[in-house]
Amino acid sequence: MSSQSFLIISQVFPPDPAAVGQYFDEAAQALRARGAQVTLLTANRGYDDPEQRFDAFEERNGVAVRRLPASSFGKASMPVRLFGQLSFLVQCLLRALFKRGLTDLLVSTSPPMCGIVAVLVGWLRPSVKVHYWVMDLNPDQAVALGVFGKRHPLVLAMDWLNRRILKRANTVIALDRFMQARLEAKLPQAPVIPTQSATLVLPPWPMGQHVASVAHADNWFRQQQGWTDKFVVMFSGNHSWVHPLTTLLDAAEQLQDDPRFVFVFIGSGKGKQEVEDRIAKLTESHKSPLLISLPYQPLETISYSLSAADLHVVSLGDTMSGIVHPCKIYGALAIGRPVLALGPRESYLSDLLGEHDVGWSVSHGDVAATVTALRTAADLSQAERDAIGQRARDLIQQRYNREQMIAQFTDCVGMMDDWL
Repeated sequence: MSSQSFLIISQVFPPDPAAVGQYFDEAAQALRARGAQVTLLTANRGYDDPEQRFDAFEERNGVAVRRLPASSFGKASMPVRLFGQLSFLVQCLLRALFKRGLTDLLVSTSPPMCGIVAVLVGWLRPSVKVHYWVMDLNPDQAVALGVFGKRHPLVLAMDWLNRRILKRANTVIALDRFMQARLEAKLPQAPVIPTQSATLVLPPWPMGQHVASVAHADNWFRQQQGWTDKFVVMFSGNHSWVHPLTTLLDAAEQLQDDPRFVFVFIGSGKGKQEVEDRIAKLTESHKSPLLISLPYQPLETISYSLSAADLHVVSLGDTMSGIVHPCKIYGALAIGRPVLALGPRESYLSDLLGEHDVGWSVSHGDVAATVTALRTAADLSQAERDAIGQRARDLIQQRYNREQMIAQFTDCVGMMDDWL
């Protein structure tokens, strides 16, 4: 791999807390560790908080990180987001077209139109290998959410772009079998990947360098929050419309008279307003809410916040299977915590929980089943909790081993000559 020169494009990147950026950080450093020259292009401002400004240049373990100006203006409105994305992509395209010695281009779906750069570079520099890491699917997501109709011009344009990049890519990485099926459906007359290319279904690996299990007795974060004698149910991450929380909030309201429970929502996003509204409603009714809203926690202390939970919640919208793939389940299992999954029967969450006794799966809207699952989890003895924790850690070590999955990733995008 020593002769390879990678250009990686991701609008989000650490210290921005978005998970996509963290995965690109690990992938870039893994490629660099195997001898490739790696340059990463990203925005110079935070995605959730555009007031955050980052250095224009940084070297991270040999990876050259270049942060481009006028590339992110936050998520205040769709036009604002689109303007920032287009500005970012134009700058990335110019750098990719004129970068000397470029052999490989790695793009994802952050921003959603990043495929434009991959397609144009692929056409104009045919010797460059294009690697497409699919983190989510658009316009599928926008259509599923009802933002656009199936025949909207932007939807048709995005679908055209998806077909172009799938035909051009040397490597396509999907996160689960449902996502792979959706990609294949976009090219009904041909394989999703040309025969001379490599394909891989690879879930997001656990964030091992940030996530470590901390015992409750040693957890200053849990003690600081006053949760010493509580059963902590936690949703941590992006509060998005694709991860609906209404069923969990309704269940929490039904359990407000059970003093064991506290429900914690850490992170931000448009869906966070529903949490804030529910807290306000309970406060106005003079009830004692056990709902707590906290912002994203710093990466250097995230092990403490995640380990403060007794049960982690993962939510996937009913129409989102194969479109998005919440990665928080792997972090929860890595620290030995059971999971409550809210989502459709046909999804990677159901696959995982159906095969392994590490949590509970319920449907959106089934508040009674959610309450039952929460009470069952809280009623477990310490020995039963320890047994679930051990099964969860064993599952991560055996099937979702971080080092092995990173090696799979670098093998796929970094050793193309061996595939051809």
